[in-house]
Amino acid sequence: MPRLSVFDFLKDNNYRPYGLDQVRHIAYQLCYAVKFLHDNKLTHTDLKPENILFVESDYNLTYDPKKKQDIRTVMKTDIQLIDFGSATFDHEHHSTIVSTRHYRAPEVILELGWEQPCDVWSIGCIMFELYLGITLFQTHDNREHLAMMERILGPIPTQHQFNRMGRKTRTKYFYHGKLDWDEKSSAGRYVRENCKPLRSYQTKSDEDHRLLFDLISKMLEYEPAQRVTLTESLRHPFFDKIPAHQRLGDSAVGDLRERSHSLSR
Repeated sequence: MPRLSVFDFLKDNNYRPYGLDQVRHIAYQLCYAVKFLHDNKLTHTDLKPENILFVESDYNLTYDPKKKQDIRTVMKTDIQLIDFGSATFDHEHHSTIVSTRHYRAPEVILELGWEQPCDVWSIGCIMFELYLGITLFQTHDNREHLAMMERILGPIPTQHQFNRMGRKTRTKYFYHGKLDWDEKSSAGRYVRENCKPLRSYQTKSDEDHRLLFDLISKMLEYEPAQRVTLTESLRHPFFDKIPAHQRLGDSAVGDLRERSHSLSR
């Protein structure tokens, strides 16, 4: 059987979302792999579900009588990250635009320059997509993309670099410190009808689902300097339930609570 990407598997499964534990394990490995790049002064710049391959794509098949279709459940969620063709060292030239559209961070769209945090934004978008089976920002237009961000995440900050950029950039997406966007246009209606605040996408109210959206919201922080790092992400309580046999070198990423506890004995 050919090895499928997590996107191909999702598509072949009629965009049925992955289970929460599957999302947890895939996201954990992705954070760990990209953290390795960041630790070595690299930014991947093109993180997306198509670039995450299952090591094995075998699946179990069950039948959903409600939807009258077969459901595939991948048997092993071990993954590999691929496509390092756009990976960029910190000291290398940083092209203005990076990332595939749907996973592109606001600082890239606003042409403010980018560093490792743009990868973290992409991972937040990927986690959402695996959990719900839909793309968070389904658009091909910069202005509409920014409007979707505001609808889902709240207003883009009008302080610091964003405000300066909003006034000085050639892109002119801002007017008097606010996004220049017509909510009454057909595009405005589309965004209003198809996008809603991030937390309202949560399908269950239990703690595991709350923790997932807490981590995603920290990854989708507008200001790159305030966005959670991958070291911090790996310590987030959402990953506490990763079983011991799936953990990857905790001594390197640091489950500090456990280590400090053992040292204090």
